[in-house]
Amino acid sequence: MFLANHTLANPQEWQRIKRPIIGAPEPVGTYTNGCIIGAQALPYKGEGYQVIRMNKNRYYGHPNMIQYLQNLGKRVKAAGLPTMLVGDIAMPGGGRFLTGHASHQMGLDADIWLRMGTMSDADALNSDGKGLLVVNRKAQQVDHNWKPEHATLIKLATQDPQVTRIFVNPAIKKKLCEVAGADRAWLHKVRPWFGHDSHFHVRLSCPKGANYCENQAPIPAGDGCGAELASWFEPPKPSTSNVPAKPKALPPPPPLCQQILNAPNRHEWLE
Repeated sequence: MFLANHTLANPQEWQRIKRPIIGAPEPVGTYTNGCIIGAQALPYKGEGYQVIRMNKNRYYGHPNMIQYLQNLGKRVKAAGLPTMLVGDIAMPGGGRFLTGHASHQMGLDADIWLRMGTMSDADALNSDGKGLLVVNRKAQQVDHNWKPEHATLIKLATQDPQVTRIFVNPAIKKKLCEVAGADRAWLHKVRPWFGHDSHFHVRLSCPKGANYCENQAPIPAGDGCGAELASWFEPPKPSTSNVPAKPKALPPPPPLCQQILNAPNRHEWLE
């Protein structure tokens, strides 16, 4: 049972949640302001995949995401690719991070590393500094670390109807546009975004019947390889003001997420 309270959630409160919130699986809110009830843990190892960054305790997701990653691992193995490394999904109760992620709050986002192949258990536990950068940031293009297997992996990741977006570095999107060939429909879901030069980010749509989950607006039609992509490589416009922009205030969490933090039985999932 969750009871309302007027105290606003502090991001630090979500870090204290060490076990999933008890209840039927329910993503609440938006990808950048939400939480999840009834999250499931992705098993540490499975067919074609391995969970990394285990010390962060961010391997929880909606059952749809857990099933998606397990199915993708099987397809990765069937395609003859090296083991897929799964990074952050969400914390046990979802919610806002202190640092690092703006999204990953409802258990419907997951990071997949561009480094491929099994890690030792020690490296999988603490994977900091062990990623593979595939973009020359100064030249804004993929570098010698980029391999055809990366394009195959990203294409495989798009081929589930639940996938609404896959975020990659603009240089990676450009490379995918160049090598896609005649089959270009899958490029529609691949979206350029800041960073994402050592991993890509998979986002699933809200599950059917998830009444508290809000989808993003649809992606514009087309493969996204034209003017929109080109705009990412234009020089930034000079600022017309010497006054630093004020940081945006974070919105309050959805009421149901706030109720979770203030529930009388919250000891069941807090540290």
